[in-house]
Amino acid sequence: MRSPTTRCSSFSFTTPCRGRIRTLSRTGSLDAVFAADRAALEEVEGIGENASTLISLMFPMMRRIHASSGAHETILSDTEQAGAYFLDLFLGEREEKLYEACLDAKGRLLACHLVAEGDTDSVQLNMRKIVENALKCGASSVLLSHNHPSGVALPSPADNATTLSVFDALRTVGVELADHIIVADDDFVSLRHNGLLPERKGNGYGI
Repeated sequence: MRSPTTRCSSFSFTTPCRGRIRTLSRTGSLDAVFAADRAALEEVEGIGENASTLISLMFPMMRRIHASSGAHETILSDTEQAGAYFLDLFLGEREEKLYEACLDAKGRLLACHLVAEGDTDSVQLNMRKIVENALKCGASSVLLSHNHPSGVALPSPADNATTLSVFDALRTVGVELADHIIVADDDFVSLRHNGLLPERKGNGYGI
């Protein structure tokens, strides 16, 4: 006979409910639980090696699924939609990464590619790869997004320079860089809204 199941909010781990409460209390939020490293997780009562390994693997898997599935049903036609999409994509990410979202003329997401990754301070950019991704998808426009693991979403001079370089490279093949979104924790900044990219007609990304 199966034993009764204890219910505890809308999410569940493989550890008992009390363990979940202690884990959240120690880390401060559900996001922090998944972002914590294995050593920190295993310091919490009820979290062993197997559980810490599972938790540490969940966010990378979720990001891969988020970036690769249902792309043709995702509309990123304005800054708020794009910001929400990338906030989800970078949830719990501890290393700096750069994604390229390829859009059609209506702002529909065609594909989202991880194009660069690095340590907590920088990423190395492959301009040719960004252009090739856009051409292979038949994209009308592209969104770039990278995260600042430091927790501050303000663009650096290097961020601005990189954005303008990508803008020029894509323009040579008839593709527009619609925006570059910088994500930090639960905040994001649009470089288009910051005035770095040329003004466009309307408020959306569609062409």
